[in-house]
Amino acid sequence: MSCRAGETFDAARALADIEELLAGPVPATGPTAAEGDPETGEWTATGGEGFRVVPLWEGDPLTGVYAPEWNDAEDAAEAHLAALVGELDRRWGPHRAVPLHLPLLSRQEGAPVEPLFGALFDEDLYGDLSVWGPVGGTDRWVGVSVGHSDGDAPLVLAALVSTSPVTAPDER
Repeated sequence: MSCRAGETFDAARALADIEELLAGPVPATGPTAAEGDPETGEWTATGGEGFRVVPLWEGDPLTGVYAPEWNDAEDAAEAHLAALVGELDRRWGPHRAVPLHLPLLSRQEGAPVEPLFGALFDEDLYGDLSVWGPVGGTDRWVGVSVGHSDGDAPLVLAALVSTSPVTAPDER
């Protein structure tokens, strides 16, 4: 499981990466820790108590890109996400939308947020989650999202697996 910046999106590979993530180990305890490629420093995964998050696809950097190319890049990333969500809906049934605006506002106000949400925000993944779970006869939840940090950063499509339900704070 590894994505490189600027690669063409491959839905079959993204689905295989999600299946690998679902079947793979998830830390039972411990602090949240991000991992990076030793050669490039690119983010490769984040793990924390009961979850793991990985990038599935990363677009080109948007340095010096303005509308309409900017809009095209956002539209392409959203289309990749929609295609992936559609396929996962066919496999696991309809997803639930988990909005991240409340935990993001809490974090911006200095309040603590769940470690999973903190891990997403640390990697600039602010987009709402599409979540299924538990899936595939397991006790695990899967989510996908797309986001980026600022105008120059590439858009990133990421997936997560969690051993606990993934819900918005107002859903509890």
